Amino acid sequence: MQETKQPAHRRRARLVVPSRSDLLLRNFTELIGGPMGARSAPGIVSPGVFTVERVLIILTVLAALAGILVKGYCRVNGWESPSQFYATCYSDFPELFRNRGLGTGTFPFLSQGSLFEYPVLMGLIAGVTALMVPGEGVSDARVLGYFDVNATLIAAAWIVTVLATARMSHRRPWDAAMVALAPGIVLAGTINWDMWAVALLALGMYFFSRERLVLAGVLIGLGTATKLYPVLIFGAILLLALRTGRIRALLVTAGAAAVSWLAVNVPVAVLNPSGWKYFYQFTEDRPAGYSSIWFAYNLVADRLSWKTLGPDTVNSLALNIFVLACVGIAVVALTASRRPRLAQLAFLIVAAFVLTNKVYSPQFVIWLIPLLALARPRWRDFLIWQGIEGLHWAAIWMYLGQVTSGGPSQHNIDMPYYVLAVVAHMLATAYLMFRVAWDIYDPAYDPVRRHDLDDPHGGPFDGAADKLRLSLRRPLESLLPWRAGSRA
Repeated sequence: MQETKQPAHRRRARLVVPSRSDLLLRNFTELIGGPMGARSAPGIVSPGVFTVERVLIILTVLAALAGILVKGYCRVNGWESPSQFYATCYSDFPELFRNRGLGTGTFPFLSQGSLFEYPVLMGLIAGVTALMVPGEGVSDARVLGYFDVNATLIAAAWIVTVLATARMSHRRPWDAAMVALAPGIVLAGTINWDMWAVALLALGMYFFSRERLVLAGVLIGLGTATKLYPVLIFGAILLLALRTGRIRALLVTAGAAAVSWLAVNVPVAVLNPSGWKYFYQFTEDRPAGYSSIWFAYNLVADRLSWKTLGPDTVNSLALNIFVLACVGIAVVALTASRRPRLAQLAFLIVAAFVLTNKVYSPQFVIWLIPLLALARPRWRDFLIWQGIEGLHWAAIWMYLGQVTSGGPSQHNIDMPYYVLAVVAHMLATAYLMFRVAWDIYDPAYDPVRRHDLDDPHGGPFDGAADKLRLSLRRPLESLLPWRAGSRA
């Protein structure tokens, strides 16, 4: 029950309540008495014990427990193929613990001759968590212990991500409930260590929103040392720096990120050059990965006797199409009548990378969830997208079950249905990109800017005047920093 006592701090801003602002949630609340009353004042009146952040933590813990239940079959019966695929409980943790020497004392990058197909900081996390498992050897008990240790730490990183998302949203902390309850994280959060990179990027964006640029850069650099995708945030920062003329924000943040990334990578590159290079060589040489558009094409091409795409061709096509997508995003950012928000551009760039990359692992969906919660916090679109991603998540495990078991297709999911699931998840992500781009061109549709906010995640760009804005239809009306009489 909400208290009526006024808090001591009277300058608190009124919070945006989802049951009022989101049509889908407003309709659902009819089951529990309707949306919060118009005379209530969340954010102004103290909520008592159950603050927004405490409720978000509770929701995240419950979702993390649901994620453990999803892996229940494998926790009881072990991670063996093909049963781990049919039970949809696959995780890289047991696989790498058994097959990369983690269970027998090999420490990624630091042990002589060790090869690990992930970035340096992820390898260090894998090694440290292996040391936390009591006992010796690769027994079933130690494999389970390794999974549980990592699942627990990922739950902690998940909570950090939720809190960072809530705090950088100013008057919209409830948008972080999308991250706390995301089906995609429940299903895929414990497949790999990606949540560490997600948390580091979320923290980096939080401190950037507070204009603590050096600390933001350090965290983004560490995130990039864990998984490469956090570096893409600098594409969004670059575009906003060009549009506002605030280049210092880009230089300071990128410089701090480069220093932190080098601090992690240079010692490893010196001590174990071949081990450090292996991740990049493996990435370049590997064929198209499961669930990428390139892998789906090769499946169809093989069945229809078309020419399949090799690694070199896929590398070239993926890079070129991603660059073209980034050019298109830059055009949107520099020609929109109002400056885009940082989270909108970050979501577009990371989503373009996900769609064009030659590898799409099921856990990549968790990269996009916090960014979408900041870029377009609309529950209807979010839940539809997550439902489609859930179907794709099930389809890939059923397909891998058929591949590893060698069973006939009539007892498994046939290839065309798996390809359709891949296409569906790509179309759903592309639709979200379209909606975000639409919000940029018409801010009246932007859920965040409807509530008298400019760019709560933008830090030095929040409220900044334009110094550069292009007009494709009327070039002479473009706003250029060197043109006399230019105005914001």
